[in-house]
Amino acid sequence: MPPLTRSETSLAAALLAALAVAVFGPFVAQYTHYHAFADQRAWLGVPHALDVLSNLPFALAGLLGLHCLWPQRGTLRGDVRAPLLALFFVGLVFTALCSGYYHWQPDNAGLAVDRAGMVLAFAGLLGAAVADRVSVRMGWVVALAVFLLGPMSVAVWWMSGNLLPWAVLQGGGMLLVLAMALRPKLTEGWGLPLVAVIAWYAFAKLLELGDHQVFIATHGWVSGHSLKHLAAAMAAGPVLGVMHNGAQKNIRGALPQAV
Repeated sequence: MPPLTRSETSLAAALLAALAVAVFGPFVAQYTHYHAFADQRAWLGVPHALDVLSNLPFALAGLLGLHCLWPQRGTLRGDVRAPLLALFFVGLVFTALCSGYYHWQPDNAGLAVDRAGMVLAFAGLLGAAVADRVSVRMGWVVALAVFLLGPMSVAVWWMSGNLLPWAVLQGGGMLLVLAMALRPKLTEGWGLPLVAVIAWYAFAKLLELGDHQVFIATHGWVSGHSLKHLAAAMAAGPVLGVMHNGAQKNIRGALPQAV
């Protein structure tokens, strides 16, 4: 195995630093009224209907991505990084299911399920971003680290109430995507539009923070948290665009050329 490059070494050091903050940092408690979402309306027997149903775009994006990756379509066939994108899209489906479960009856138990469901999507996205900008092997290291440490961070919060490990995973992960967005893609990279991904995610976080304010501003039509789900699902759009373009290139390449 070739030695680590400077970029790989720097990334490994950053991961270790983030782990140290998560383990040795101060206790961070969850916001007391976290489960008090603005929109409490039921519809057709579905409690908190818009917060539940607004998770459907996650599932749609995940299924579309998996369709693009289906072996018969040939997209990224033989690319050792393709499973990272598959993990991301599978994670989106799990996010839809787990977040919908949580919002059906918001409480700490459901929130633990919700956060655990996000881990797969985080692992796939962060791994794919690193594989696109640093190296494939570091992409897999990052994906594996998130896959293993993500559930542990949720367990720490569940057992002790300390939210810091989860905050480091989520916030640090987005900083990592931002850092990767500032780097040029590798020669053989996909060219994932990471700036657009992080922009949608940042917009989603703003909507989440303004849950009640958005509900008031729209005169009760929709809450910030429901729109947050839609904006976060839109973060998968730029990645789907890359997948679609790859599929189209493969289709054109398979067509007979005119003489």
